[in-house]
Amino acid sequence: MTDEKRIAVCPGSYDPITNGHLDIIGRTSAQFDEVVVAVVNVSVRKNEPIFGIEERVSFIEEATAHLGNVRAEPFSVLVVDFARSIGARTIVKGLRAISDFEYELEMGQLNRMQAPDVDTLYLMASPQYSFLSSSGVKELATFGGDIDSLVPERVARRLKEELTR
Repeated sequence: MTDEKRIAVCPGSYDPITNGHLDIIGRTSAQFDEVVVAVVNVSVRKNEPIFGIEERVSFIEEATAHLGNVRAEPFSVLVVDFARSIGARTIVKGLRAISDFEYELEMGQLNRMQAPDVDTLYLMASPQYSFLSSSGVKELATFGGDIDSLVPERVARRLKEELTR
């Protein structure tokens, strides 16, 4: 055994954070000494976020306050560079379906090429969250669907303010 602190990074846009994200973060916090929820500030593959970086970080801090070893931080560099900068050697990603696996496998291999010392750990979504995505929640909110059981209370309220037509 080593005295080295085991730090994991859970990266994502978290626009918004969902109960599925919180499940992965909570399960990760039980396995690591410290978990940094890394909130990407600049995304190259998605639309502009609905919520600014400060609000997304705030949502995460509030929803994970009961987990003493979790903190949220914005980042705008390669995730492996961010991981190294905070002393993390593990990136944790949740997988819901085969489509997630295909994308995450590719990203994991690219990350491995950039930083062979940083591993990626995949956690399967809990069954009740296997369908849940931020984009699906935003679509439901846009058309007045019930999102209260899918996201933290403050997130649901803010989504309804921002998106309900």
